[in-house]
Amino acid sequence: MLRLFLPALVLICAPFAALAAPVHVDSPGKVLSVDVETDPDGRPSYQVLRNGKPVIAPSRLGFILADAPKFERNLVLGKPVTRSFDETWEQPWGERRSIRNHYNELRVTLTEKIAPKRSFDVVFRVYDDGVGFRYEFPDQPQLKEVRISEELTEFNIADEATAWWNDGFGWNREEYLYHRTPIEEVGIAQTPITLRTQAGLHLSIHEAALVDYAGMNLVRTEGRQLRAALTPGSGGFAKVERTAPFNTPWRTLQVGERAGDLVESSLILNLNEPNKLGDVSWFKPMKYVGVWWEMHLDKKTWASGPKHGATTENVMRHIDFAAAHHLGGVLVEGWNIGWDGDWFGNGQDFDFSKPYPDYDLVKLAAYAKSKGIHLIGHNETSANAAHYESQMEDAFTLYQKLGIDAIKTGYVSDAGQARVTGRDGKVHYAWHEGQDMVNHFQRVVDAAARHHIAVDAHEPVKDTGLRRTYPNFVSREGARGMEYNAWGNPGNPPEHEVNLVFTRLLAGPMDFTPGIFKMQTKPGSHVSTTLAKQLALYVTIYSPIQMAADLLDNYEANPAPFQFIEDVAVDWEETRVLNGEVGDYVTIARKQRGAEDWFLGSITNAQPRTLQTKLDFLTPGKRYTAQIYRDAPDADWAKNPEAIVIEEREVSSTDTLTLKLAPGGGQAIRFKAL
Repeated sequence: MLRLFLPALVLICAPFAALAAPVHVDSPGKVLSVDVETDPDGRPSYQVLRNGKPVIAPSRLGFILADAPKFERNLVLGKPVTRSFDETWEQPWGERRSIRNHYNELRVTLTEKIAPKRSFDVVFRVYDDGVGFRYEFPDQPQLKEVRISEELTEFNIADEATAWWNDGFGWNREEYLYHRTPIEEVGIAQTPITLRTQAGLHLSIHEAALVDYAGMNLVRTEGRQLRAALTPGSGGFAKVERTAPFNTPWRTLQVGERAGDLVESSLILNLNEPNKLGDVSWFKPMKYVGVWWEMHLDKKTWASGPKHGATTENVMRHIDFAAAHHLGGVLVEGWNIGWDGDWFGNGQDFDFSKPYPDYDLVKLAAYAKSKGIHLIGHNETSANAAHYESQMEDAFTLYQKLGIDAIKTGYVSDAGQARVTGRDGKVHYAWHEGQDMVNHFQRVVDAAARHHIAVDAHEPVKDTGLRRTYPNFVSREGARGMEYNAWGNPGNPPEHEVNLVFTRLLAGPMDFTPGIFKMQTKPGSHVSTTLAKQLALYVTIYSPIQMAADLLDNYEANPAPFQFIEDVAVDWEETRVLNGEVGDYVTIARKQRGAEDWFLGSITNAQPRTLQTKLDFLTPGKRYTAQIYRDAPDADWAKNPEAIVIEEREVSSTDTLTLKLAPGGGQAIRFKAL
């Protein structure tokens, strides 16, 4: 449902005239403001202020082009065009049902005062909790084909700040541990990058609506200045090739007093276009089990042979388990031809329609349907996008016929080694977040939508809120997931999940695959959490699809804690961050969509914590049974990770709970309305 509240054009002026003073726009509540100006050399810059104090000091705008003079000086500001916009829109699924989209917009044209007098617009949308801005290239004869070598967009952080960031342009794509450093020690960083200033303000820099463009990283140039670093293309000097008219993605800045304000912000979603798919009720948020963790533990194999995991018998057992415990789906990896031999970074042998002989695809699809379970297909491409696209339409047609309405895709290869079909019709090597791969993912999502299939992408292009426009793009990986605890060297440390909440998850849902009950994995490896924290991850790490990732044997041996996984929702009416600090701890409460129940998850890093948590998010006057899953008094991620206490008590909105979190621990609570 869309409820539009009087979007209004406030001022429309001539497109070009020199201004002596900066152009200015305030957010609706006059919390944030943006100024745009040019210096005596005609170099444009912008700055962002909060309550009159600089957050982003003057920062450059512009481009270096591959086959034309750079586009960043001798520019004149045109008169501004401003408007106000206010709507409330509804997500078909999400961390909250209703989202308000309320901003003031400033559009300004920058035109060269010397020949060839090219121009572009910069559009700022200013919210009370953040700013988005993008470049818009008009149709103009002097710049029709635009080949961008680098974007000169800067973010000059006004105050001293601590940064949480991970490395850009690494061989392992987005899958690195987060650094916590002064901003002056940032190297090349992926986005989102999260900052806490010396004054206690929390910032996140990212991008929204990444379409037909290269993904943006950030490189520190000097002091506290960060500059855009576009992901390379598949060849040549140009990183982006477009034909005008076109828009760049939005460059985004989220701003909040609390760390939790960043999580509660809907800025990224609001800067994306509305739903283009129409009715997507064919996708239902769900929990699932799968033939997956046993391969990471070397108990089964993706390849064929005596330890093959994707057998008819094994999958039928998973279907029966999912049905008995009211889960929605079963993921099966290693089901299709191509896993034998050299598949990593190759993918040429994968057949996305042909199963191994010991996997009866048609029988299993029918059996799953008879039990009310969705089979989740797995399409590992080894980043051979060209090969995948040659089979994609036939594969999706088959899946739709069999009732397989969700797929997990994979792009396992070294960064820079994806294979794409270029504009010249030839196959080129490409970076995972270059323009060619961004366009590949769009083709996958478009094709999947035509066949009513939802996409969960691993080793993906980062999330930039496109799930608003294409709601079948339901989740992504895009960071270190649970599998690193099986074989990572090192695995994920206790602060990893708290870091994710305030960094990677600001971009959108993550298929992290929580729910491990046995923390000792392979010799020398373990999961650095307690069991109670594993349950809390179902609330703190948002995704509309959540895997119960452990072996079925471990769940069957521990029915009491598994009850929380069976009960926890995956689609939410609203979300509130009750407390938290980046990398240290967080407590999140979410209300189940279509029900009165609330769920709470609280997690910490290696430090034990005691948190006082008010329950004023509960409906006043209602009573609830709090079903509590907490760390036992002697629980510790390193010494006694599986010690858990399960208890109940009656509560209301006037109560306060004391949450005691063990080192690496957590607490999960279901508030069941009476």
